[in-house]
Amino acid sequence: MGGAHLESPPPPSLTPRNARAGGAEGRPRPSAPRGQLAAGACAAENFAGSCRCRRLCVCSMAFVTRQFVRSVSSSSAASASAKKIIVKHVTVIGGGLMGAGIAQVAAATGHTVVLVDQTEDLLAKSKKGIEESLRKVAKKKFAENPKAGDEFVEKTLSSISTSTDAASVVHSTDLVVEAIVENLKVKSEVFTRLDKFASEHTIFASNTSSLQITNIANATTRQDRFAGLHFFNPVPLMKLVEVIKTPMTSQKTYESLIDFTKALGKHPVSCKDTPGFIVNRLLVPYLLEAVRLYERGDASKEDIDTAMKLGAGYPMGPFELLDYVGLDTTKFIMDGWYEMDAKNPLFQPIPSLNKLVAENKLGKKTGEGYYKYK
Repeated sequence: MGGAHLESPPPPSLTPRNARAGGAEGRPRPSAPRGQLAAGACAAENFAGSCRCRRLCVCSMAFVTRQFVRSVSSSSAASASAKKIIVKHVTVIGGGLMGAGIAQVAAATGHTVVLVDQTEDLLAKSKKGIEESLRKVAKKKFAENPKAGDEFVEKTLSSISTSTDAASVVHSTDLVVEAIVENLKVKSEVFTRLDKFASEHTIFASNTSSLQITNIANATTRQDRFAGLHFFNPVPLMKLVEVIKTPMTSQKTYESLIDFTKALGKHPVSCKDTPGFIVNRLLVPYLLEAVRLYERGDASKEDIDTAMKLGAGYPMGPFELLDYVGLDTTKFIMDGWYEMDAKNPLFQPIPSLNKLVAENKLGKKTGEGYYKYK
């Protein structure tokens, strides 16, 4: 250990005895007056003592240095942690299926939420959908205590307020999550406006399923506080959230969003800002290949769905999933990918999909897509 050698005697060459016995070459020194010998002995002793002090000082310095480094390291870690944004107040832009779901899980986990959409009618519909969803959750979660279930629903709903003016509510929010139509121009316009009113610390996140986060972030002056938060439908049930970090996203922002995602009870996975991220980059080409199979007349959509459910163990067939997600959403994804890489055979336009979208047959949300719904 560092202090063990402090108890050892000083080196022989520095002891008073050797100092009197001979010179540097070991020859006897000329005799000196007694006073000089005494003075020399004292000088040697002082020199030896001085050396011991130096050792003590060196060891003490080493100890202090180690303690200082540990202290600085601990302080740096604590400082870095302290710099992360603890998200308490969330503003969700878009009261559709995804936006309402995000608002629900945020409110249910203790966050204060403002849900924003264009009209009061849309917001009333969203709030009603959230309440119905919460009652389903409560019925299952509090099966043996219905009263606690009612309290859970009421408490969660009380944490959600609504607004038709996003600019007026983002000044004090910690996080803005956008969940509107998959259109770069529309998203960029929303974020450009909100960037002027949001607080300096506010993090912006897009729930886009296909557009590049960097392109959306470029519409703001806070690229370091911008990332992707891709939730999955239905949000209250699906555990996965893709956290997308652009080359400009700060580590502080990224870690804050990872912590927020975990606080929602979700499982975050990280991905770079690559088209489709992880899930959609693998899923969408599969869905559209199923449509091509159907368009060629190789199999009926019903048989394709049945085959993938019974043969691959998927909970939904590709046509069922397309209708559930929304055909317009899938079309926006494919149109964007086609613009980026028109030669890729997986990104080629789908005639039947384009026709249904043009007719506003978007799937379950409109009552008809590849299937009809009552």
